[in-house]
Amino acid sequence: MATPLYSRFIPREELHSFSAWSPDSFSNESATAPSPGMPPAPAPQPTSEEREAQLQAQIAEARQAGYKDGYRDGLVALDGFKQSYAAQVTAQVAAVAAAFRAQLDAMEQQLAQGLSKVAMEIARQAVRSELSTRPALIEAVAQEALNALVHSARHIRVRLHPDDHQLLTQQGQLDLDSRGARLVSDPEVSRGGCIVESDIGLIDASIETRWRRAAAALGHDSAWQADSETASTTEDTP
Repeated sequence: MATPLYSRFIPREELHSFSAWSPDSFSNESATAPSPGMPPAPAPQPTSEEREAQLQAQIAEARQAGYKDGYRDGLVALDGFKQSYAAQVTAQVAAVAAAFRAQLDAMEQQLAQGLSKVAMEIARQAVRSELSTRPALIEAVAQEALNALVHSARHIRVRLHPDDHQLLTQQGQLDLDSRGARLVSDPEVSRGGCIVESDIGLIDASIETRWRRAAAALGHDSAWQADSETASTTEDTP
C-alpha cells in the first residue's frame, strides 16, 4: 500500500516569519553563528601605523584649534592696542596743539606789547614836538584846568614853567580876573603843563600826570621821561 503524500494547505494566518531559501543558507548560519558556551572573539587591535595616524590626526586637530584660538586672541589684542594707541596719539596731538596755542598767544601778547611801546614812544616824541613848535598850547591846558575848579574856589594860583609863564603873561588870554586867579612861575613844573591850586583842592595838569593817564588808558605804566632820559638829566645836573 502506498504512503499518502502530505498535501495540507497552510493558511496565510498561520505564517508568522519566513525567508527565502538559498542553497548556502545553512552553510552561512553554521559559519557565523557562535558555538553555544564559547566567548566572543576579541575586537581587532589597531596596528602601529594606524595608531600613529590617529595620533598625528589628533595633533593636527589640536594644532588647528590652537591656531584658531591664537588668531582670535591676537585679533582681540590687536584691536585693544589700536584703540590704546589711537587714544595716546590723540592725547599727544591735543597736548601739542595746546602748547602751540599757548606759544602763539604769548607771541601775540609780546608783539602787541612791543607795538604798543613803539606807539607810546612815537606819541611821546609827537607831544614834545608840539610843545616845542606850538608853545601856545599851554594856554588851552591852563584854561581847561581853571574850568575844572568849582566856582566857589578861592585863592587860585596857576603854577607854570617860567617860559610858559612869560608866554602867557605877554600873549595869553586866560580868564584870570573872573576867577580871581594869578599866574605863578615855578621851575619845578615842566613845560606844557600846569598845576592849579586853590583853597579847596589842587588840579594836577602837569605833562607828567597827563601822560601817565594816557599811558594807563592803553595799559601801560609809562613815565613822561624814559629811564635813559632821566639818567641823562641827572648826569647833566651839576
